[in-house]
Amino acid sequence: MIDKTLRVVTFLAPNTLPVYQFAIDYMGKQIGYQTSLVVGSSYEEVYDADLSFICGLPYVLRTRTQPRSIEAIVAPVLQGERYHNQAIYFSDVIVQRDSPFQIFADLRGCTWAYNEPESQSGYGVTRYSLVQRGETRGYFREVVQAGFHQRAIRMVCSGEIDATAIDSQVLAVELRDHPELADQLRVIDALGPSTIQPLTAARHLPASLKTDIQAVFATMHTDPAAHAYLDRGLIDHYVAVDDASYDDIRLMLTACEKAQFLTLI
Repeated sequence: MIDKTLRVVTFLAPNTLPVYQFAIDYMGKQIGYQTSLVVGSSYEEVYDADLSFICGLPYVLRTRTQPRSIEAIVAPVLQGERYHNQAIYFSDVIVQRDSPFQIFADLRGCTWAYNEPESQSGYGVTRYSLVQRGETRGYFREVVQAGFHQRAIRMVCSGEIDATAIDSQVLAVELRDHPELADQLRVIDALGPSTIQPLTAARHLPASLKTDIQAVFATMHTDPAAHAYLDRGLIDHYVAVDDASYDDIRLMLTACEKAQFLTLI
């Protein structure tokens, strides 16, 4: 008997989980597969899954060590003019509203939070931005791991941390769902853009199935019921991507490696 179940793992922010759960359920129904979505705890789980929602940096790192083990196939285009109808996103640098910090250059010597060290939005692009500025040692007085973006946002609101960089999609969703946070924060810079997080497919999936999945995602926004869910994630539509789409993140990583600057400390 042919297994008609697709095992899907997500590593993306919790506040977008309902959107990706719907998208996977919708896709499965369209192509005649059962689907099972779980929240991942280790990036190594991508090798056992059929499909994965994963950040661009761990995707690049996994495909470097195990080429062609997973393949980026689709990615969202976010709503808003700043995205220019492309599959990109930014890392918005936030501080407390009454903070004296006005631009990124003011943050020298501040306390900084990040979500986790393999996050492009919270870590990789910050690291690259410092390399571009020639600031590869000791720029921040203290660097703290928050665990996830929503926690980092609240650390800034409470004054526990001076600043952090937040995935622009995650930040917009969080401020929409928790409008009281908007009165407590300011965005002082935007790092990036970076190619946005892909849905990846495992090597063992047939090419025809990958094509079918891409087709469903590409037209999902035309279904009014689906579009309502995409709106919850501020997603306009999905587009096909491939491995080369993430070369921008590879270039950022390579620049940091050449500068021997792989940690923010």
